[in-house]
This record gives sequence, C-alpha cells and structure tokens, in this order.
Amino acid sequence: MNYNELKRLIKSEARNDDNSFGESVDLIQEKLYRLKKDKLKPLITEIGTIPEDIDHDSSEEKLYAKAADILLAKTFHELGINATVNKERANCADVTGKSPIHGYSFICDAKAFRLSRTAKNQKDFKVNSMLAWRGEHNYAILVCPFFQYPKSNSQIYGQALDGNICLISWEHISFLLDRGIEESKSVNLSNIWNISERLGESVTIKDKNKNINFHEKGNKLICSDLSIDYEIMILYFSNCKISIVNRGEDEIKFWEKHIEDIKTYDREKALRELIIALKLKEKVNTISRFINTLRD
Repeated sequence: MNYNELKRLIKSEARNDDNSFGESVDLIQEKLYRLKKDKLKPLITEIGTIPEDIDHDSSEEKLYAKAADILLAKTFHELGINATVNKERANCADVTGKSPIHGYSFICDAKAFRLSRTAKNQKDFKVNSMLAWRGEHNYAILVCPFFQYPKSNSQIYGQALDGNICLISWEHISFLLDRGIEESKSVNLSNIWNISERLGESVTIKDKNKNINFHEKGNKLICSDLSIDYEIMILYFSNCKISIVNRGEDEIKFWEKHIEDIKTYDREKALRELIIALKLKEKVNTISRFINTLRD
C-alpha cells in the first residue's frame, strides 16, 4: 500500500455508511499492520501532512488522524516495542507503548498538519496536556512533522524541558526505520524518549525556549546514542525536505484547480457555495437552538 492508496481507503471508509467509525478504524489497522517494514517508511514520511483534498474537521480528517496513530504504533512494533492505539478520541494520548526487553512504558501523541496552516500556537502541540496523560508511564513522546515545529523560540520547548516531554518527528521515526534500529539488550531507546531530561542538564533557564535545544543538540545526542554520524541524519532530513516540496507543489495544484472551477460557477451556485463555506446556516441553527432553550 502506498500513500495514495491509503488516502483512497480513508476516503472510501469515510463514505461507508455500513461501517461505524470504530469498524473503519479496525479495517484500516488490519491493512496497515500487514505491511512489511520497507512499505512503512514511505507512508511515515508522508503521513504528517494532511492532504488539502481532505475537508477540515470531517470524517475523513478524523480517520486520517487515526491512520497516523496506527502507523506510529506499527512502527514502534518494528522498533521492538509493543504499542497499542487508543480508541478514545479525546483527553488521552494516541498511542501507548511498552518495551518487552527494558520494561519502560510511554504515551505518545501523533500530530499531522496541513501545509496551508501556518498559524500554529502552543495549544496545537498539547505539550502540557501530555503531563496529565503520562500518568504512571515513564515517558511521554510527541511526534510532529519536523519542519512544522516552531523555527525560533517557543514556549513548547521550555514546556517540554520542564515536563520531560520528548519532542521528535515523523522524520526521526522514518530515520530509525531506515537505519534498521531495533531494541535489544544492547539497544535501549529510552535514551531517546528521555531526551528532554538529558538536555535539561545543560540548558539554562534563559535558553530553555530555544529551538536549537531539540533540533540540533537533541539530534546530536540521538546520533551519539545510536553511533550514527550526525551528518548522515542531516543528509536524510535534507532529502525529506525535497519530498515535502514535491508534496507542496501537488497541494498547490489542487487549490489552483479549485480556483479555476469556482470561476466557472454561475451566480446562484457561487452564492450557495459561499453560504456553505461561511457555515451561515450552522450559525443560524446554533443560535436558534440556544434561544429555544430560553423560550422553553
């Protein structure tokens, strides 16, 4: 299964009235869990970017997010860690994992963003929420697209250091797969999941919100732990940039075609589409429901 096939499956299941959301999730999980390791890496490098042809806050988007969780759990299996996708939709982490060799456990939250959405803030990353979700687990891990983490100073970096939250990316996960990393008696990946505590030993309070702590110092620590030359990771991430640029060009074409389609609308259709886009009827219905409770 390649990325486009996965996207088609998600869209098909979102339209499938015969299956509940949970049944669709189970079907997607069954298909993704069958994949061999070499089929996972291309999906992992793509899944962090939500396609523009998936509507915001739609059934498709919810299934897409769950597919990302499933891919992450499957990848942890390939890294030698038992992982489970949480079926609850809110107020908990997406994935839980436990090392059968070293005995530690963690919670993990997976994030995917649209390339068209640039105005992200600290609430989008939910770093502080992960403190509550961790509970009795040893570690908490946040997985986001690497190049969509804040590029300069941000409170999420300081929050991660304060709460020992591991900030890594889909690109990191793909890199681990690419290098054939797997837990063993001699390989303990908890060193990576504990990266914030280790960074905190040398980062001053004044510098704790700086991007460089995770995206340079952290990467060098990870490479040192795995006995990998840091330049190899830099080259790998540079190749990931090329993939993202190509993906971005496809997403631009989608919106350019949409613009051309809109130009062909007659006045009546244009007005209908504008009313839908602005969600005006939904706003009217929401107000009506509220004032009806007052009338009652």
